[in-house]
Amino acid sequence: MEKKTTVKKTTARKAAPKAVEAKEPKTVAAKSKPVHGFEAVVYAKDGKEAGKVKLPEKIFGLSWNADLVHQVMHSMTTSARQPIAHTKTRGEVRGGGKKPWRQKGTGRARHGSTRSPIWVGGGVAHGPRNDRNFDRKINKTMKTKAFLTLLSKKYKDGEVIFVESFGMAAPKTADAVAAIKAIASSSGHNRLAAKAKNAAFIALAKREEAVLKSFRNVGSVVADEVRNVNLLDMLKHTYLVIENPAEALKIIENKLA
Repeated sequence: MEKKTTVKKTTARKAAPKAVEAKEPKTVAAKSKPVHGFEAVVYAKDGKEAGKVKLPEKIFGLSWNADLVHQVMHSMTTSARQPIAHTKTRGEVRGGGKKPWRQKGTGRARHGSTRSPIWVGGGVAHGPRNDRNFDRKINKTMKTKAFLTLLSKKYKDGEVIFVESFGMAAPKTADAVAAIKAIASSSGHNRLAAKAKNAAFIALAKREEAVLKSFRNVGSVVADEVRNVNLLDMLKHTYLVIENPAEALKIIENKLA
């Protein structure tokens, strides 16, 4: 009886490591999956599907980096700051050249000028100055990487919409509103038409005055050329609508190169 129990124990001990070894290659294989190209639907201005476009992975396939995006966003907003508030120091305030009273013998505290910060009408100590410089340097590589990172994040979240062409012969706000509602209903992005403010940034492949003037009176969107899109524009608006993606993506690639 003792020999049988010892044999069972040894076989149980040997079988345990085999089960562990069999599980290890499965976890390794699941982690390393190849990443393939991207493809998106292109809509017409009436909301119907006009085709599909292949998206480059170097623009829409980057992983999210919140620290990089925040650093570049903070640098851009700080550099754009224009200080307006300005106060004068005691050396800039008019008057105060004469000593108010003699140094000793009056029983009062000694003072050398009536324009001291502790006097009414005197200068301001440590006040705001309009000559202060808030610029922060941003490396081009960081700025480019942050732009692509946010663009990839918006695409993965379904906040990038591709439109074939708006094609407006004459400026008309009603046509612009109708196009937004049609694209929003067909693509399933209801917030594009329902949101009252900062709904979308419409990026045009080339400057079209009729399209720009048509969207000018729509308070929920902003229209401009794709070459002028920056990180702050994408952060401010929920959706990014790219018109004529075949040409727009080329402009983005040339701009970031």
